[in-house]
Amino acid sequence: MLDKTKFGWWKSAVFYQIYPKSFLDANGDGIGDIRGIIQKLGYLEKLGVDGIWLSPVCASPQVDNGYDISDYQAIWPTFGTMEDMDLLIREAKERGISIIMDLVLNHTSDQHRWFQEALKDRENPYHDYYVWRDGTPDAPPNDMQAVFGGSMWTYVPHLRQYYFHQFAVQQPDLNWENPVLRRELYDMIRFWVDKGVEGFRLDVIDQIAKDPDRKITGNGPRLHEFLEELSREAFIEEGLVTVGEAWGADVERARKYSAQDGRELSMVFQFEHICLDQKPGGEKWDWIPLPLVRLKRCVERWQQGLHGQGWNSLFMNNHDLPRIVSRWGDDGKYRVESAKMLATMLYGLEGTPYIYQGEELGMTNIRLPIEAYDDLEIKNLYAERLAKGYGEEEVMASIYARGRDNARTPMQWSAAEHAGFSQAEPWLPVNPNYREINAQAALADPGSVFFYYQSLIALRKCYPVFQDGSFTLLEPESERLFTYTRSAETEELLVVCNFTGESVPYLRPEPFANAELLLSNYEPAAGVLRPYEAQMLYRRKR
Repeated sequence: MLDKTKFGWWKSAVFYQIYPKSFLDANGDGIGDIRGIIQKLGYLEKLGVDGIWLSPVCASPQVDNGYDISDYQAIWPTFGTMEDMDLLIREAKERGISIIMDLVLNHTSDQHRWFQEALKDRENPYHDYYVWRDGTPDAPPNDMQAVFGGSMWTYVPHLRQYYFHQFAVQQPDLNWENPVLRRELYDMIRFWVDKGVEGFRLDVIDQIAKDPDRKITGNGPRLHEFLEELSREAFIEEGLVTVGEAWGADVERARKYSAQDGRELSMVFQFEHICLDQKPGGEKWDWIPLPLVRLKRCVERWQQGLHGQGWNSLFMNNHDLPRIVSRWGDDGKYRVESAKMLATMLYGLEGTPYIYQGEELGMTNIRLPIEAYDDLEIKNLYAERLAKGYGEEEVMASIYARGRDNARTPMQWSAAEHAGFSQAEPWLPVNPNYREINAQAALADPGSVFFYYQSLIALRKCYPVFQDGSFTLLEPESERLFTYTRSAETEELLVVCNFTGESVPYLRPEPFANAELLLSNYEPAAGVLRPYEAQMLYRRKR
C-alpha cells in the first residue's frame, strides 16, 4: 500500500473519477448518491485504484451538475448528508483509497450566500467577492462570449452594474483580487482537509486570475502568484495531492504548475492531446478523424518536456468528454480490443492515470433524442446551431459524437433493469447496451476490459520504469502504429499499439527480440499486429 503521508506518493498512484449522479443510486430516487459509492468501494479496491476523484458533491442548484456551488461546506441533499460523506472518507481510507474532492474556486452559484449578499448594494462587503463593471442595459463592458453561450456579462438593474461569468449566467465569477475572499476559500479547504480529504482537483484553476478589461480569462497575469499562495496557505500537509484543470496549459506553463518543489500544484490536467481531432479553427463540435501522427508528436512533447521537471495527468475520458472507445477506438466489432489498446498506450506513459467510471468496462457513447439530454451545453449548442442554419441531422451528429452526456449515462452494473444502477427510472437514460456491457459480466470474464485495467494498474506499481523512465517515440511518421520506449537506468519498456482495425506487419526492435511480454490483448503472433493489438514488453538492461 502506498505511503500517502509523503510528497510525491501520487506518482505511483492510479485515480478513479466518480460522477456521483450516475454511479449508483442507493435510496431509489433515480439519482446516484454517496451511499451508493460506499457500496461499491470493494469493487474499486478489487480494481486496484489508490484514490477517488469525486466530482462535486457540495450543495448546488445543479444548473451545471454541481459545478455551481451554493455552499462549499454542505452536501447536496440528493447525494446524502455530511455524515454520509464522513463515512465515505473513513471507509475508503480503510481500504487504502483516498478521497480527492472536486473544488470550483473560479465561480460559485448565484444562490451562494456571498452572491446573494453581493446583490444587495455596492457597499455590501460581499459585493467585491465577485467581478463587477458599471454599465447600462444596452451596453455591456465588452463582447466576450460565455462558454455555454451568450454574453459573459449579466446586468443587474438596481445596481446599474454587470457581473462577469465565464460559464452560465447562474455561475458568477469570483474576484481573486480580493484577499478577504481568498482567505475564505483557504479556510474552506482546511475544513475538508480536517475531515480527512487527501487532495483536490481544482476546476478551471487557470481561469481564476481573469482580467476581463483586457479580455483575459485563462493564464492571467497573477495566476502563478495566486497558485503559490493557495499552496502555501491551504495545501500545507506534505501528502496532499492537488490537480489543476488547465485547458490553456502548454508545456512551459505546466512546468510551473507542477514543478517538483511543490510550490504550486502536484500535477496538471492539460487537454492538448484530447483536442487534436477537432477541426482547426473550429469548435469541439467540428471534428476530424484522429490524426495519429499529431497525437504521437503531442505526447512526445509533453513526455519529454515534463520529464524531471513537472508531472502530468494521464487521461482520455472524464465527465466532460465522450467515451474514448467510441471516439478513438471501435465501439462495435473491436470494442474490447480497442479499449484495451487505448489503455495500454496511456498506461505506459509517465504521469498519473485517471480512470473515468465505466472506462474499465469499455462503456460507449449513447444516442438520445434531443429532449432526453440533460446537459446545458448540449441544449444551448442545439438551439444556437439551428438558429445559425445548421441542419438538424448535422447538429445531432455532433451531439452524438461530442456531447458531455455520453459520459454521464448511468454506470452499467448488471443486466438487470436500469443496469442495476437504480430501482427507479434514472435521471438520464441508461445506454441500451447495458445487457452486454456491465460490471457483473466483466467480473465473470477473465478476459474482460476490467481485468486488463487491473493488470495495468498492478504493473505500474511493480516496475519503477513506469515512474522514472524517459520517453522515446519510435516510428514517428507511421499512421497506423503508436510505439515508444520508456528507459530507466536498469530497465526498459516497449509499448506497441495498432490504432487500426486491420492487421499490420511488425517486427520488434532488436533489443526487445527476447523481451518479457508483460501484457497483451491477443495471444502473441510473430511478425504481425492484429486489429487494435497492443503489447507491453519489458527487459532488464545489462
